[in-house]
Amino acid sequence: MAKYKIALLPGDGTGPEVLREGVKVAEAAARRFGFSIETTQYDFGGDRYLATGEVLPDSAIDELRQYDAIFLGAIGHPDVKPGILEKGILLRVRFELDQYINLRPVKLYPNVETPLKDKGPEDIDFVVVRENSADMYTGIGGVQRKGTPFEVAMQCSVYTRNEVDRCLKYAFEYTRKRNKRNTLALSGKTNVLTYVYDLWERAFHEMGARDYPDIKREYYHVDATTMWMVKNPEWFDVIVTGNMFGDIITDLGAMVQGGMGVAAGGNINPEGVSMFEPIGGSAPKYTGQGVINPMACICAGQMLLEHLGEAEAGAAIEKAVIAFLQSDQYPGMSAKEIKEKGSSTAKIGDAIAEFVATV
Repeated sequence: MAKYKIALLPGDGTGPEVLREGVKVAEAAARRFGFSIETTQYDFGGDRYLATGEVLPDSAIDELRQYDAIFLGAIGHPDVKPGILEKGILLRVRFELDQYINLRPVKLYPNVETPLKDKGPEDIDFVVVRENSADMYTGIGGVQRKGTPFEVAMQCSVYTRNEVDRCLKYAFEYTRKRNKRNTLALSGKTNVLTYVYDLWERAFHEMGARDYPDIKREYYHVDATTMWMVKNPEWFDVIVTGNMFGDIITDLGAMVQGGMGVAAGGNINPEGVSMFEPIGGSAPKYTGQGVINPMACICAGQMLLEHLGEAEAGAAIEKAVIAFLQSDQYPGMSAKEIKEKGSSTAKIGDAIAEFVATV
């Protein structure tokens, strides 16, 4: 029987609450499909930082390398200055574990409302592959004469050909494996960012023509991408883009698919340890109330299991989520609806775990 070691990072706010349900459902899938999950929990987050002044001990990265995957709740504490935890935990883990792909499915499920008029689940089902290790996030730049009228601020977008190639390779392979429309769209800004996205575009077409002739290639400027995501989301199959643009369009994607309550993502190292998470924040004002919808975290658990090769278990979780959304147990996505209808974070997790065993 396969056994997987999973590191749990519950984090801050409602992170521990949703992660608990994500683990519950993943364990239900493991029982059904004959494998086991062994979890170890770490307390990295705002409370630890406030108590000790330590964000992430140097030993943590080496410890995390020993796991098959990492399952994250949420990072962000109201009493900690923005950026300290995000850079010190999230970005450090991504960079030092070389999780160079951010994978974001954008899929509208039944009975989840989208703000897009006349669009349904048949129209919204695409994936964004975002480069996750370079661009402006590497910290190359600086400030001079800060606080004066002559202040200069500079932050540079930097890519190597290797960073671009490995992201594109993952995107082409993912498109082929997805086998839906077999279309990969590069989103860039070649008309203005004539150095960085010239590199991306040349590499995109060279690799596609040489190694993936079965995959149709398209190109969209990033501003056009955002327009078409709203007007015609059904056009897209897989989108590949850089770190900064990907950060923006994946949040738009979350709204297109019905909000943060169902948006899950993975930080992927195809050759190493990957981390999966709901992409919403820690929602500190709801901490301890049990009214946060855990479906995004449950869907992140689905991605985690699929990444580990447990495709049947991942598919069962998705079917269970859909069955729950179509049942009379579904209270709605918002904390207000969950509270008003007498549901809770734990009840939603329990119901989906039960569906996993039967669907």
